[in-house]
Amino acid sequence: MAKVVSLGIHIIDILGRPVKGIPTGQNLALLEEIRITVAGTAAGTSVDLAKLGMDVVAMGAIGQDELGNFLVDTMKRYGIDTSCLVRKPSVQTSATMLPIRPNGERPALHVIGANGELTLEDINWDAIASAQYLHMGGSSLLPKIDGEPTAKILKFAMEKGVVTTFDQVAISRPDLLDIIVTCMPYTDYFMPGFEEAQMMCGLSDRMDVIKFFLDKGAKHTVLKMGDAGSSIAWYESNGSLKEIRLPVLKTTIVDSTGCGDSYCAGFIKGLSLGWDLEKCGMMGTACGALVITGLGSDAGIKDFESTVEFMNKTERLPLHD
Repeated sequence: MAKVVSLGIHIIDILGRPVKGIPTGQNLALLEEIRITVAGTAAGTSVDLAKLGMDVVAMGAIGQDELGNFLVDTMKRYGIDTSCLVRKPSVQTSATMLPIRPNGERPALHVIGANGELTLEDINWDAIASAQYLHMGGSSLLPKIDGEPTAKILKFAMEKGVVTTFDQVAISRPDLLDIIVTCMPYTDYFMPGFEEAQMMCGLSDRMDVIKFFLDKGAKHTVLKMGDAGSSIAWYESNGSLKEIRLPVLKTTIVDSTGCGDSYCAGFIKGLSLGWDLEKCGMMGTACGALVITGLGSDAGIKDFESTVEFMNKTERLPLHD
């Protein structure tokens, strides 16, 4: 069983649906469902990886509070190794309130909390060196390791022969591009949302965005493009650009929270099995299509076998830009 270290953002999500609007004053709105889940570009991916049968080590920072207890207890129930989670005093576990709109969109109200206190001193280097995969999730919301420290971690992993995957939460900040670009030479698979990638580089055309990050050193770009599917691209040995475009699968949309995280999990699982990149991408697509059918980032996926069956039997929708 391949081991993956999932490093970065660990969040507790409190979600409610459907939210058609916020009541004025102290008025009440009734919802169909409210849930609390383990989420974030590292923690949410960890849960999905564990469901898919991988040996997962969670690495990050949480608070010494009840939210942190819930996160640890929940991860342990999925069989995730939580020994590399550092508990920070005097700061709460990161959390997000998500009022889910009827169309599945998810505005967010977020507290950075303990994620903002993760430092290089908290990194378990031996755990990374002993893994086959390092998934880095959450740059731009990890202020004490964003940029050069993250590049150092990815470089260490690559030098140890660990495959590196890199996802993030792009927020508008003056140094956003700088903290990402410095990591590209040590990134085997750069896996942002397409709109995030556009925000980072200031380009709009997909091929221009792909070339930008490949030229900065990423070995592959894996762009998650919502209902337009996904793109996997790389330079071949002769310098020519190769791209695979993949469609989405027909599914029921409830809540898009965690779909990108689950795509990463499915893609990494495919890599661990030696699948070709197209099949890895479709496994990621299947995971996203399952997660979007329920409330929260842990919805939809049951196990590896049922996910593969869903991938193989579900209708593929036509590609579009």
